[in-house]
This record gives sequence, C-alpha cells and structure tokens, in this order.
Amino acid sequence: MKMKDSLFKLWVLLSGSIVTSVAAGIFLYLFFKGFSVISPEFILGSPRGIPLGTEGGIFPAIAGSLMSGAIAGILGGALSLCTAVYLIFYCKSEKIHSYILHALQCLAGIPSVVVGLFGYSFLIVSMRIPKSLLSASITLTVMIIPFISIRIKKALEHTSKEQLIGSLSLGIPRGYTIVRLIIPASFRYIMTSLSLGVVFAMGAAAPVMFTGAVIISGVPSSLSKPFMALPYHLYILVNEGLSVEMAYGTALVLMVTVLLINIICRIIGSFEDI
Repeated sequence: MKMKDSLFKLWVLLSGSIVTSVAAGIFLYLFFKGFSVISPEFILGSPRGIPLGTEGGIFPAIAGSLMSGAIAGILGGALSLCTAVYLIFYCKSEKIHSYILHALQCLAGIPSVVVGLFGYSFLIVSMRIPKSLLSASITLTVMIIPFISIRIKKALEHTSKEQLIGSLSLGIPRGYTIVRLIIPASFRYIMTSLSLGVVFAMGAAAPVMFTGAVIISGVPSSLSKPFMALPYHLYILVNEGLSVEMAYGTALVLMVTVLLINIICRIIGSFEDI
C-alpha cells in the first residue's frame, strides 16, 4: 500500500513538473526570440513595410483581438451561465439533460476551422452579414459556449447542493437563491471559466480568418468593420515567410496578453471573498 502511494505521489510530481517545465520553456523560448523586437513602436504602431508587416507595430491586431475576445466572452459567458443553471436547477427530464450535455460535448470537439467555416457559410453567405468584428465574435461565441458551459456546470454542482436545499427548506424562491447565493458563491470559478474561454477565443485563428480578420486594418470603429487579430497576423507572418522576428514578437505579445487576462479575471473573482 505504501509502495502504491509513493508511486502515485511520484507520478503526480513528475506530471506536474513536466507540465510546468513545458509551459515555462515555451514562454522563455518566445521571450528570448521575440523580446528584441518589443518596443513602444511595436506595441503602439501599425504594420508597415514591404512586404507589409516587416516593420511597424501590431496595435490594431492587439485591439482587434481584445475586442473580439471581450464580445465573445460576454455573449458566451451569459449563454453558458444560463445553460448551466438550466441543466442543474430547472431541467427535470433526464433525457433532455442528457441530450443537451451530449450536444455540448460534441460541439466542444469540433475543430475551430469547421466552426469558422460554419460561421462563414451561415453568417456571411446566408445572413448577408459582412465580414466584420460582429460576425467573427458570434463565430467565436459558438466555439467557446460548450467550453465555458461544461466548466460552469461543474463549478455550480460542487458549490450549490447544500445551499439550495437549505434555502428551499426555508421557503426562499429558487430564482432568488440562485442569483443571490449560488452564483456569488461560485463567482471565482465562473470567472476562471470565463477567462479560459476568452483566451481560447483570442488564440483561435481559423474562425476569425473566415469571418472577420484581414491582413491590414485600423482599430475597428464599429461592429460592422473588419479587424486585425493577433493569431491571424502571426499566421500571415509565418505562413508567408515575411518576418520570423516579427512573428516571435507577436507570439510573445499574444502570450503575455493571455496571461494578463487570466490574472485580471482571477483578481475580479477574488473580490467576492473579501
């Protein structure tokens, strides 16, 4: 028994060390490769040069990624929270519960390029919505809904059972209990799930490539305008062989942005505990 326990602890330690080392190694590699091009002009400027993107900066791409990720996070977070609440607290049929859960799991396994093709076919071709920030954000929302819904559902299940039973036994309405007790108690985990969904959306190139991202554009002034995105800009730099140095700098900025979003969401989630 002691041998099994020791082997299990060793396996857990090795697994955690490998994951941490890989993540740290990727960040350090991008840091040393891309730090040389990081400058105020690179962060705040627009792409320039011939070919385009070999000089200048990536600010429009940063702004476009943040805007599309924020819109997708707001839409996807609201729909995912409603879906999770319905499955846990209001769905009485086991069949319907099973069908919805299986649908979410299947949707979560669809490749992002297929989601992008769906967004292009449905929104742009069928609905006549122009290639824009709006169409890209809706497509990203479809992609992250199952990702966020499943995680929020697990968070609500782990924190709600005793509170719900105690509240209902006192005659407090179910809706009031969910809004004022259960969701605040799970707020940290909801924000964590939301941050993961936002960074997942920001890092996807295929959906925005089909539905809204372009090679060069300014900061979009409205939802109907096309935009630049960090993952698509990175794809263009690497795929076209324009500038490896600029590609490493763009990848470093994208990774740092993702890290900051996670930290900010965790800080916001911790406010509920103060």
